[in-house]
Amino acid sequence: MDFRTSGSFRKMICNASFFCLCLLLSNGVFCAGTDEVKSVSVMEGDSVPLNTDITEVQSKDQILWMFGPQETRIAEIHKQNIDMYDSNVTFGDRLQMDSQTGSLTIRNIRTEHSGLYKLQILSSRGTSHKRFNVTVYARLPFPVITRNSSNCSSSSSSSSSSSSSSSRCSLVCSVLNVSQVTLSWYAGISVLSSISVSDLSISLSLPLEIQCLDDSYSCVVSYSFSNRTTHLSDPELCHTCPDFIQPSHLIPLISAGLLIFIAVVVLVKYFHCKNCKQATQEDLTITESEYTQIIYCLQTGDLPQKPLLDVGRTETAVNYQHIQ
Repeated sequence: MDFRTSGSFRKMICNASFFCLCLLLSNGVFCAGTDEVKSVSVMEGDSVPLNTDITEVQSKDQILWMFGPQETRIAEIHKQNIDMYDSNVTFGDRLQMDSQTGSLTIRNIRTEHSGLYKLQILSSRGTSHKRFNVTVYARLPFPVITRNSSNCSSSSSSSSSSSSSSSRCSLVCSVLNVSQVTLSWYAGISVLSSISVSDLSISLSLPLEIQCLDDSYSCVVSYSFSNRTTHLSDPELCHTCPDFIQPSHLIPLISAGLLIFIAVVVLVKYFHCKNCKQATQEDLTITESEYTQIIYCLQTGDLPQKPLLDVGRTETAVNYQHIQ
């Protein structure tokens, strides 16, 4: 029995793989790779490699690249010879074909090069196809952050401490002539707000109100595969946030403050006691004139009825009888 022409055998081979297209010929079974489509998104000016996934082109292999709905031939390797056809008309000198693998690279790609690229590989192993749907996006501009002039009354009022503490900084982020992008405000890695646009090329603006300026805020315009970021760093747009003291820093500060307070209290006590001692010693000190008067009274026996030293002073311990 010839298994090559057996209907059951051919059905078994075709059902073995969903991705195999079977051509039933009189002399056997021939399978070709499926016509898959791979989406490629790039920005203008990038270089785009379209790979064949072939390790090495054999001498009898034919690698054919086609572009557009008309499947215009743009590059080919046949019997190891490269032919670029009339690709210069559409691509200039941007196309480059690898002689070893047959892969095609489009350098400095432009938006007009968006479209469907078809690869056909004919070899001794059979025929296979690949398709690449290439979408070229305009290069993203950097978003611009400005003060929101339509809502700046509250942020500009700083006549008193209470009004300045409650004021808010009103900003707006803008990007011009974009399509299929998302514009977003970020605080660190957290999204605060965002807006998206579809196919139309328009200008986008996204407002933001914050309490004060720090370096965590940024505005991002993005495609699904690339983005541009502008950080909020201009101090003229918004008043700067006061330095925030972390809780872990408070313990040494409090300890230092307590030590200083204790030192001040000790010094005050010390000088107060020293002044008290000096005042007591001054009260017990007898001036030279008072001593002379006391000696004179003792010699003449004319002792006063009231001690001389207690006039205008605290009571003294001087005893005349012990003064010689």
